[in-house]
Amino acid sequence: MTLLKTRPDDVIPLGEATKAWFGISLQTFGGPAGQIAVMQHTLVDEKRWIGQKRFLHALNFCTLLPGPEAQQLATYVGWLLNGTRGGLIAGGLFVLPGMLALLVLSTIYVAFGNSGTVTALFAGVAPSVIAIVAQAVHRVGKRSLTHPALIALAVGSFIALTLFGVPFPAVVFASGFLGWLLSRRIKEFAEGGSHGPADDGPAPLISDDHLHHELPSKRKSFAVLAIGLTLWFVPVALFALFVRSTPVFVDQGLFFSGAAVVTFGGAYAVLAYVAQQAVSVYHWLAPGEMVRGLALAETTPGPLIMVVQFVAFVGAYRHPGDLNPWVAAVLASLLVTWVTFVPCFLFVILGAPYVERLRGNKSIAGALTGITAAVVGVIGNLAVYFALHTLFDRSRSVDAGPLHFDLPVVSSWDPVAFAITALACYLMFARNWKSMRTIGLCALIGLGVFGVQSVF
Repeated sequence: MTLLKTRPDDVIPLGEATKAWFGISLQTFGGPAGQIAVMQHTLVDEKRWIGQKRFLHALNFCTLLPGPEAQQLATYVGWLLNGTRGGLIAGGLFVLPGMLALLVLSTIYVAFGNSGTVTALFAGVAPSVIAIVAQAVHRVGKRSLTHPALIALAVGSFIALTLFGVPFPAVVFASGFLGWLLSRRIKEFAEGGSHGPADDGPAPLISDDHLHHELPSKRKSFAVLAIGLTLWFVPVALFALFVRSTPVFVDQGLFFSGAAVVTFGGAYAVLAYVAQQAVSVYHWLAPGEMVRGLALAETTPGPLIMVVQFVAFVGAYRHPGDLNPWVAAVLASLLVTWVTFVPCFLFVILGAPYVERLRGNKSIAGALTGITAAVVGVIGNLAVYFALHTLFDRSRSVDAGPLHFDLPVVSSWDPVAFAITALACYLMFARNWKSMRTIGLCALIGLGVFGVQSVF
């Protein structure tokens, strides 16, 4: 007997759909490509609840949105199967296991991060993250940079971020504007990037006509927007009113709310911006800790953007005000998770009735293509940032006119980190190892090197 009653607009009984989404949530390792593949296999190939074309239609809509596209795809397909509550359940379950797992890992890191064993683990894990990010540059670039103008946008974005210190949101919006302009002049420009061939796949058990749908309504859209914005910002306002001994909750709530609306291209695209602000502006993390947080997030299910929960946890633990540090850390991690994902639900539920109009809009397609190309440069900048703080112990700042960047102190290079990075790159590029397997081996190497050093 299910506790979730079926409504007339439920295409699939909600209890059955919830079980399916829970099963999917436990398999969402490996980044968005792996997460989308799990949903494809379960929903399209195995259960046949939705057809291949409809699935790709939903995926294309989600690529238009800021935020983790795989989580938004789950929300959108849940909406198609069971309306708004189905979307909330599907998207929520997509996040929940990873949130709980990363909360535990963040606690372990803060409690034992200075121990020899944990330090040795991260000495092996951190270099492997460089290989993971480099692979992301290769994959996104191979799929997206199909025109010389797109390559120029990617290179320009990398230079703007790496050498001139242009703010990440400015790069995103400028790339979108340039993409829109270029799509008006270059016919094939907006065709860059694809998620693969739109083959029909197995015949769905449910026709498109029976999937949940509703006519666009200004009145309902306004209600959804009002409710969504209230849910989004009321928790931040409550912390501002009742916790005045530290600004960390309000700072994190507002900062990550802003980051949530500019995360085009996935988590990798915004992490360099988050790392720079968290380390240099707010001092929530030490320079090398963003790499460690990303390594932890890579080992948990769910969206990689969950790494912001680690940032919030560590930052609030170190700036708790009058609160117990552990209480502050848990509250901050929950708050940041909330303000990061509420916008995702809002964008999907608000935009779903208008999806057909958006799909046919070539101007939006051109802007998205420009942003996708820029994301390659943005992720490249992230790889440089991680390499600087992982492969070298020291760096120096260069400020010469408009140029603002950091250079490594060559004499501080870490030969072990270089060797592990080279091995990780070989395993992932030449041997096609998955990120989890690569991280596991590099962690063992870190422990082995630490064991040898402790003996001698």
